[in-house]
Amino acid sequence: MWAIHHLLMHDAGSTRPWPFEAALTNGVPPGEIDVSGTFGPWRRDDPGDAPLEGAFNFERADLGVFTGISGTLSSHGNFGGTLARLEANGETDTPDFTIKVGGHPFPLHVKYQALIDGTNGDTRLKVIDAWFLSSYLHATGAVLDAPKGQRGRTVTLDVAMDKSRIEDIMTMAVGTASPPMIGGLTLTTKFVLPPGEKDVPERLRLEGRFAIGRARFTNYDVQGKIEELSKRGHGKTAEPKKERVVSDFRGRFTLAPGRLMLPEVTFTVPGAKVELAGTYALKAETLDFKGRLLIDVTISQTTTGWKSQLLKPVDPIFRQKDGTGSAIPIKISGTRNAPDFGLDVRRVFKRGSNP
Repeated sequence: MWAIHHLLMHDAGSTRPWPFEAALTNGVPPGEIDVSGTFGPWRRDDPGDAPLEGAFNFERADLGVFTGISGTLSSHGNFGGTLARLEANGETDTPDFTIKVGGHPFPLHVKYQALIDGTNGDTRLKVIDAWFLSSYLHATGAVLDAPKGQRGRTVTLDVAMDKSRIEDIMTMAVGTASPPMIGGLTLTTKFVLPPGEKDVPERLRLEGRFAIGRARFTNYDVQGKIEELSKRGHGKTAEPKKERVVSDFRGRFTLAPGRLMLPEVTFTVPGAKVELAGTYALKAETLDFKGRLLIDVTISQTTTGWKSQLLKPVDPIFRQKDGTGSAIPIKISGTRNAPDFGLDVRRVFKRGSNP
């Protein structure tokens, strides 16, 4: 719905298109629109076939009306077609776009091509290209009226990110001053946002695949553990640390209400590979993962001296089936800020009794 507080039309009632200029207030999100173009002639039998074309400028749209996000959006573009089938091309700028769960404002620029049904507001998003921080995403999808009995609209998008950074995504979603991880990101996902009053993260559904290349943890202790893992995985415990170790991650994910599920995720560093599956609770920021650590050497080769001699009897328990290196059952619990990496003792005993 629009509050039209200024409308000037020329040649109304003629059989030719009617030139017009208008100023109006958009309903959701609230903001001021200036538009000019031509409308008509009116089709009494089928109003949706009435021709419409023009250009618009949309200013000071308050995104805070949508639960879970905020920012002030401006947009401009042009449109043409009929009332029921409008082709629109435009650009938006939101210099202070913020997702509530992360709390960090950042600039967001979007170009789009859309097909709009002006009789009911349904919108088919033919192309969306978005730039934020050092990342880019491409998407297609729709914003459609909710099923009967529900208010609002359902947003569905197919999203691809192949020129992005994981630290940019974490800036959106994590409330800490610096992102927990940095690295290159590729991602494909199905995005579904159903209508409702809850915050966006509590309604959002995601399902897809990701890969993070040359990743480093910004937490000194966590990165130190990764580098120690790499060194022991090579069996080079006596060598001094050289250059910083980077990790490669990949896997599948599903985001349901408040919970990120990773049924298949791996990360590799020189000398070691970790295979995990589990869940991460977004609000509580708690971890619950199980998997295995694969290293290039035997357990006894991960240390030196008398400790190495003590571990030699357990080498056969952890030896991989092909005889190369070791496979160690592990679990990760705790919180994002204080993860607890440990040996899954129950699975070790089970493995030891079933060689």
